[in-house]
Amino acid sequence: MQTSFQIETQGPALYEFTAQVARWVQSVGSDGLLTLMIRHTSASLVIQENADPEVQTDLLAYFDRLVPPSSDASMRYLTHTYEGPDDMPAHIKAALLPVSLQIPVAQGRMRLGTWQGIYVMEHRLRPQRREIAAHFA
Repeated sequence: MQTSFQIETQGPALYEFTAQVARWVQSVGSDGLLTLMIRHTSASLVIQENADPEVQTDLLAYFDRLVPPSSDASMRYLTHTYEGPDDMPAHIKAALLPVSLQIPVAQGRMRLGTWQGIYVMEHRLRPQRREIAAHFA
């Protein structure tokens, strides 16, 4: 069984969509493995804590420090810069972070931990419409 999820982003942040996925998985109501894949090269999928928003703030700050914009002097070696100073760094972040996730499902419920949520991690500055392909087997 397959579907897709559309997530509207408004710049760099983590956008939780656990509830949307949980509703779809529950409608299937069986055991199996859920695979999610983001269909973009400048955003990522992550499972992260959904209780303390400081975790998300710190993750974004860490990756911004690790991979600054191409306008930063330390990134002057980059050649793919015509789509803006956030574009190539977004591709690098997406190469470092997962673009697909696999989650076990039992009796129609994802086997996530107590504080875990599923997020799109947006790396671009401008608003984007992200599509996540989902497959349940």
